Amino acid sequence: MLAAFFSTHTLDHLLSEYGYAAVFAFVTVESLGVPFPGETMVISAALYAGFTHNLVIWLVWAAAAAGAIIGDNIGYGIGHWGGYQLLRRYGSKVHLDEAKLKVGRLLFERHGGKVVFFGRFISILRTYAAFLAGANRMEWRRFFLFNAAGGVLWSGIYAVGFYYAGSTLKRFRGPVDVAFAAAGVLAVVASLLWARRHAQRLEEEAERAYPGPF
Repeated sequence: MLAAFFSTHTLDHLLSEYGYAAVFAFVTVESLGVPFPGETMVISAALYAGFTHNLVIWLVWAAAAAGAIIGDNIGYGIGHWGGYQLLRRYGSKVHLDEAKLKVGRLLFERHGGKVVFFGRFISILRTYAAFLAGANRMEWRRFFLFNAAGGVLWSGIYAVGFYYAGSTLKRFRGPVDVAFAAAGVLAVVASLLWARRHAQRLEEEAERAYPGPF
């Protein structure tokens, strides 16, 4: 993971040199679909602002929210214009035939808003949800609405929360991250089990919704 290369000292140095631009850049890169410590940078910026007062927390929030929204929209575009072709070309290697691709598009059409909004709070989904939304042709205006709402809320919770309760939240950050990750894994596993159990029905519904070849 790239996060391993960024120590707290390194992040603080970047913040002292580049300030809000560093927050924006880290969150944007993570949102593009690159495993990058965007969330860690937001937390570091909030703590840095609280302890040094060299940054204004509301501008940290704004930079993080802008990075989340802009990065996710670029990720959506990459998925929309190239992601589906990749899935079609290499999906067979992981048992993704056209019927399953149709099911993925159907599920994003029905539940894409929830995936995009809540995915912002789960590390794996935060990185890939926008790309998957684009690849599955989620309607852009709907994507933008849920993405912006999730990005603003996520960045506000981490920026303002760690600014005002930094030392306390920092102590509990590990357990909280584990809890979020566990909840995310359980949700994904439950969704996969449900989809597997209802695979035939979903494939039939998807075929009715998208008849013929894509």
